[in-house]
Amino acid sequence: MSRNKNKIQEDLPHLRDDLAPSRPKSRRFNVHTTTSDLKGIAGVVESLLRSFKSVAFALAMLPIAITYAVSIGLALTPGFYLVKFCFEFSQGFGGIGHGFITCLSLAAAYLIYGISLIFIVPFFNKIMFLKLKPWRGGWYSLQSLPWYYHNALVQLVRYTFLDLATPSPLNVLFYKMMGMKVGKGVMINTTNISDPCLITLEDNVTIGGSATIFAHYAQGGFLVVEPVIIRKGATVGLKASIMGDVIVGEKVTVKPHSILLPKTRLMKGDKQ
Repeated sequence: MSRNKNKIQEDLPHLRDDLAPSRPKSRRFNVHTTTSDLKGIAGVVESLLRSFKSVAFALAMLPIAITYAVSIGLALTPGFYLVKFCFEFSQGFGGIGHGFITCLSLAAAYLIYGISLIFIVPFFNKIMFLKLKPWRGGWYSLQSLPWYYHNALVQLVRYTFLDLATPSPLNVLFYKMMGMKVGKGVMINTTNISDPCLITLEDNVTIGGSATIFAHYAQGGFLVVEPVIIRKGATVGLKASIMGDVIVGEKVTVKPHSILLPKTRLMKGDKQ
């Protein structure tokens, strides 16, 4: 009996390998390399990015800096004309009336800016083709740039307005337009979200206040971009953190302040 048990234990590693899904083998990647495997102009650009990291990376961020300026400018334009009109209209109302109406128009202009930005930023995200795919590689790679751009656009809306519109249909709409798959009856009570185009929230999912969800992680000098899936009826508690390559099962409750590390598969009945 003991002999058969030992035989089974010896065979278990091989059985696990046989049952595991086959993955393509890739050669070891040196995260400190200054050369690129890409061909043509793309290879030259990536080699420059890796050889002159600070300067090259600053130049690589120019497109998103320009997009920031254009997005903010477009979102501010309607409010500018509102303030201009109210300022001129209220000049005959006396000092207090003129000041109040002008300040009221400034407040309204800010709300108009935020709502406009919620629609403008996803437009630029779409025309820049910033739909991410699962990926693993060095930080200084051409493939990492869409990840930077996509999240930079998300943070622009988050830090200038979205916190004031959470939770509301506006923040759900914004994440949908940025590529997040959102089912029916979903409540999102946080703006601590990155990589929305790689996040799936199925029907009746509740994301608690200040929870953090991001579909990436860094490890050993690599950037790893992997999806997050939260199944029907699941609840993510207050200030919980969910990293890339995580699946939360149906009707599972992720406890407040807990952390789900990469490759976690949390099913109903599992202990966190």
